[in-house]
Amino acid sequence: MRGFTESAAVNVLIILVIMMAVTVICKSLLNRIKVKNGRIQTVITILESTVQYVTAIVGLIWILRILGVNVTTIFASVGIVALIVGFSAESLIADVITGIFMIFENQFNVGDVVEIDGYRGMVDQIGIRTVSIRDGGGNVKIVNNSNVKDIINLSAAYSSAVCDFRISYEEELEKVEAVLKKILKGAYEAHKDIFVEEPVYAGVQELEEEAVVLRATVEVDEKNIFSGRRILNREILLGMKKNGIRLEVNRQAANMR
Repeated sequence: MRGFTESAAVNVLIILVIMMAVTVICKSLLNRIKVKNGRIQTVITILESTVQYVTAIVGLIWILRILGVNVTTIFASVGIVALIVGFSAESLIADVITGIFMIFENQFNVGDVVEIDGYRGMVDQIGIRTVSIRDGGGNVKIVNNSNVKDIINLSAAYSSAVCDFRISYEEELEKVEAVLKKILKGAYEAHKDIFVEEPVYAGVQELEEEAVVLRATVEVDEKNIFSGRRILNREILLGMKKNGIRLEVNRQAANMR
């Protein structure tokens, strides 16, 4: 081993700069790829993660050689398996292997809304070791791939945004239903960017003591489930008011407050 001389320090610094430059260039090239779906974005994030690890490993070996360390002798004497165990890398291997299976099985992709161990959010990034999930509040949870077990992919199919509203028993049900169908059609025309298809009137959901509960639903992407529900609520409220139909308050829920 030659030691850490001034010349070695300069060479190490050059290697670090080269490794950083390679990483930045590779990421820049990957980000130029046109993303058409979540699957392509998933592959891109995996490649970015792989580039980081590969450049780090190559850089480390390169630096050790400059410092006079015989890396080949180390691997030959210690043994690669013993070296891995010595660095407590069992969990790392488990994360990588699990990540590979997740990619090939296409369990979920970047942009999908998932629920992992009760935590709901959008998949922000998939790496060779970890998965990043961002919830509606912008909080990011990072989960090791080997810990991704109980997962629900909420984006695997369309979700239903539901709106329940109450009318008085004094209202003519058939008239309300006719008005509602017009409201739902208008809502779809105004919000095709959110609604997958025209909202539907599901029917009389419940007969309460003081009101009749009606239900309307609309198919949306899971990522739009909350905005879809808010829009549907708003359109029904405004539409009913314009047609002189008064919506009732859930008095039981109001009294509990």
